[in-house]
Amino acid sequence: MTTRFHRQVLLGVTGGVAAYKVAELTRLLVKAHIGVQVAMTEAACGFVTPATFQALSGRPVLTDLWDPRVPNRMAHIELSRQADAILVAPASADFIAKIAQGSADDLLSTTVAARNCPLLVAPAMNREMWGNPANQRNIQKLKADGVVVLGPDSGEQACGEVGEGRMVEPQQLLEAVLALYPAQRLIGRKVVVTAGPTFEAIDPVRGITNASSGKMGYAVAEAARDEGAEVVLVSGPTGLTPPGGCTVLPVRSAAEMLGAVQSVLAGTDLFFAVAAVADYTPAEPAAHKLKKSKQPLTLTLKPTVDILATVAALPHPPFCVGFAAETRDLAAYAESKRHHKNVPLMVGNLAQRALGSDDNEIILFDAQGAHPLPPASKIVLARQLLDHVIRLSSKGNS
Repeated sequence: MTTRFHRQVLLGVTGGVAAYKVAELTRLLVKAHIGVQVAMTEAACGFVTPATFQALSGRPVLTDLWDPRVPNRMAHIELSRQADAILVAPASADFIAKIAQGSADDLLSTTVAARNCPLLVAPAMNREMWGNPANQRNIQKLKADGVVVLGPDSGEQACGEVGEGRMVEPQQLLEAVLALYPAQRLIGRKVVVTAGPTFEAIDPVRGITNASSGKMGYAVAEAARDEGAEVVLVSGPTGLTPPGGCTVLPVRSAAEMLGAVQSVLAGTDLFFAVAAVADYTPAEPAAHKLKKSKQPLTLTLKPTVDILATVAALPHPPFCVGFAAETRDLAAYAESKRHHKNVPLMVGNLAQRALGSDDNEIILFDAQGAHPLPPASKIVLARQLLDHVIRLSSKGNS
């Protein structure tokens, strides 16, 4: 299961006419920026072809417990560990019985048995099958084991009979999956994030840059995306995979980053200046490669334009968040930058602890004082930062 999306769902499809509805569910999940890995039983392949789900999910569909494409040929372990949740839809009476009994004789049932994440099932079957006492005992067993049973609905069935047993509609299943995640508080809002270092050219092959990996900025972009925002990520040169669901504008120099930010700023609600932008750039970059000599090389540097201060000084600026990476006197320098650049929130961290690392330790500085956050991964800190920003911006603080 790839990680282009931050949230991942394993979608198990079993044999039943309602499998055709799961194609629409797959489309809805992907549209909601949820990564979907489909696993099908042999019976399910008789109703909808794997090619359909592969086209909709963008991933190969798995049907074989010994699929050679899966690392170590342990698909049931790999799939269950990479998923935030498993949703079986439609869940046939036979497959429900397998789960209730702990049976594991194919890829999907083995993955369900090996899971360490929430399991949701959406039953779909004839009304008499649904009401069968053995099936009802199995349903109660699933509920007792903590499985979330979604539906079924009542209505006309494929067999022509009318009654309880219809699979709930794809939109309802999507809402059940979304309910597993925090509420999306930035739907309808635009967020611009800068990330990574800049590269200031000395000549065509050399330049001035810094040790920023871009990981914190990318984490902020992912967190904002997961909150439902329209996210534009303006990124300096990094080795990171662009987060899915975001518009990514690659740039190199501080001047290019400023231009890219200005080009997308219209309608922006929140601006996160996470990038480690160079403070100086060569005044006159050489047109050709400078040759080495025994004489000292003198470079004349000129200040770059302060992107955060420029945005914050607009007549109607977005809510601006700056980042201060210091090597000493963090509180004094970060608070000074907040006042000097006139921004409502400055995020401070010690550069020697954060640059290039997957983890960080930050302090939030606003009008109410300092708010230290405990050490954590950058994605966790990004989500905590978003919580603070959403509270501040909703109060109109500046």
